[in-house]
Amino acid sequence: MLPLLPQLVCALAEKAIVKLIAMDPQAMPRLSRIAGKQLSFRLREWPTTLVLSATAEAILFNQHDESVDCAIQTDIASLRLLRDPSQLTRLIKADALQIDGDIQVAQQFSSFFAQLNPDWQEALSGYIGDGAAHKLALSLKQLQHYISAKSSAVQQMSIELAQDELKLSPVPVEMAEFSDAVSKLSARVDVLQQQLQKFQES
Repeated sequence: MLPLLPQLVCALAEKAIVKLIAMDPQAMPRLSRIAGKQLSFRLREWPTTLVLSATAEAILFNQHDESVDCAIQTDIASLRLLRDPSQLTRLIKADALQIDGDIQVAQQFSSFFAQLNPDWQEALSGYIGDGAAHKLALSLKQLQHYISAKSSAVQQMSIELAQDELKLSPVPVEMAEFSDAVSKLSARVDVLQQQLQKFQES
């Protein structure tokens, strides 16, 4: 890796976040709640620790290996699953995620970025005018809904393909039948054990 690449990434990310915060009128009150907190993030495929430091006015990006409020280490494959809190326990047990420190700090940073809602229309109007900015913002919103709908459809299709066609995962009915069969088998084993014990005693 080029020695200056991490510094360049930090500088670009910091400038981008500053602009996004400035475009969201509600960002500053939320930012004040995490001011003074530090979150470090490290991908196993990228040997650099990225540290996010929140102040009352901005989020700063830098790199160091000093103690922080919360440190997260994971891999690229698990990165997209971090948005789902229900996956955290599974990822930790699979050794795909390591969290050291106060997990609430990580949740606070995640919540801040998830709620960040820059006013793109207002920002664009200064360059292309109010009317054009409104049309462009509307088109972008429609595109976002379209992509979200298609993504949900593809995800549902993948689940159905895995269950029905490839038989990779059981459907709920099959799971219920399997669970019932296991319960009956367990009860039968208990009966046989009792019979065997009585036979041995006699």
